[in-house]
Amino acid sequence: MIPLLNRGGMMKGFVQGADRQQTTLLPECLDDWVDESNSVRAVDVFVDALELRELGFDGVTPAATGRPGYHPSPMLKLYIYGYLNRVQSSRRLEREAGRNLEVMWLTGRLVPDHKTIADFRKDIEADHPQMPARDRAAAIHLQIISSSSRPRHRRLSPWPALVRPW
Repeated sequence: MIPLLNRGGMMKGFVQGADRQQTTLLPECLDDWVDESNSVRAVDVFVDALELRELGFDGVTPAATGRPGYHPSPMLKLYIYGYLNRVQSSRRLEREAGRNLEVMWLTGRLVPDHKTIADFRKDIEADHPQMPARDRAAAIHLQIISSSSRPRHRRLSPWPALVRPW
C-alpha cells in the first residue's frame, strides 16, 4: 500500500494509514463495518483527545531524515486495544492489525510489525512525570504506565487489581 501524502496536514512525515472513508472492494468502507457503539470508537476518541507531546511520547515530531516511523497515536490505540481485548503478544497484535476489521478501522489499516509493537510497549511503560495528574491517574488505573511513587510489584491503583495480559 502506498502511503497517503499529507492527509489534510495530519501527521506529515509519518507512515500514513488509509482513509477510513475510502471505498474498497470488500469491505466497501471500514466505517460501515464498525458499529457506533463499538469500544474501538471510544479508544479512538480518547487517544485523539490526548496531547501526546505534552505527555512525553517520543516521535510526535517526525525526523527530518530516514524512513518515516509510526506516529504514537495509532500505536497507542493498538496498545490499548490489545489491553482491553486481552491480546497478550506483539505477534498476535500484528496479526489482529492485518485481519481484524475493528483494528483496521482503529489504526487506519496500518500493520506495524511485532518488533515495532514490542518496542512501543516497552517505551510506553516507562514513567511520564510531566503528565497531568488527572490523565496520569487514569493511565495508572488502566495500567498503561507505572507509578514512579510506588514499586512496580505493588498494585498501582486503589481500584481492584486488573489482570494485565502482558
